[in-house]
Amino acid sequence: MTTAARVLAAIAGSDPADPATKDADAHISDYLAVLKPGALSGARIGVLRFATGWSTETDKVFEKALDVIRSKGAVLVEITEMKGRGKLGELEGLVLHTELKADLNAYLATTPAAVQSRTLAALIAFNTAHSDRELSLFGQETFIKAEATKGLDDPAYKAARSQSQQIAGPNGIDAMLARDHLDALVFPTMPPAWKIDAVNGDQISGGGAGGLAAIAGYPHLTVPMGEVWGLPVGLSFVGPAWSEARLLGYGYAYEQASGAKITPRFLPSVEAEAPVAPLLEPLQR
Repeated sequence: MTTAARVLAAIAGSDPADPATKDADAHISDYLAVLKPGALSGARIGVLRFATGWSTETDKVFEKALDVIRSKGAVLVEITEMKGRGKLGELEGLVLHTELKADLNAYLATTPAAVQSRTLAALIAFNTAHSDRELSLFGQETFIKAEATKGLDDPAYKAARSQSQQIAGPNGIDAMLARDHLDALVFPTMPPAWKIDAVNGDQISGGGAGGLAAIAGYPHLTVPMGEVWGLPVGLSFVGPAWSEARLLGYGYAYEQASGAKITPRFLPSVEAEAPVAPLLEPLQR
């Protein structure tokens, strides 16, 4: 956690090239000073039960994590649902595909002249022309959906982006925190990593609620929670805008109390991932 705090101290701040960070300078904190073993004492933490149930074994590890948080003096409040959450998938699909096309085209336009595929459409054409190699295991459905979008000025895109941010932020994270006077939310980050399946595709059933923070542009801290059959699983802390320092304190207190570590090992047909460092998502979308 100390490393995460030092990295955040180095990168936090406003970037003239990124309008989303315009207010960041006013919210910079001493991120190392908040790393205290007693940071969870008296904190009110919302437990997002709707972000569990995807993996029985992960949920067992999560319950142990909650016991640790409770033992450090935090008050845990159960949250079983969030209004409007079901609409986010469809809304964010349009947002993701629209922004993928716009951002990828902008990036490719800046690449060296030697790069021949300079648009998303050109990438799709290249993959199609070399399908025996480029598409032998996976398709390019996401690329095709993105290419069909109408750009960042499309009213449908703007409406979807605005509505999804409202659902995830003010009507989601902020509302849950305000309703029960909470300081942060906690949930399992994701189920264990799944195998790549070239025949049936991804076999993940879902999990976590980290997408809420990503959509709202709020901080999301993930710390090691333990293992499921040798595979690492994480514990997520999410808070309102500009609560990075608070979350780092909570993560540090949990980390020190839990002693959760990820031990690389080999299982039949499964190679465990390397140790996972705490990850703090960007301040703003």
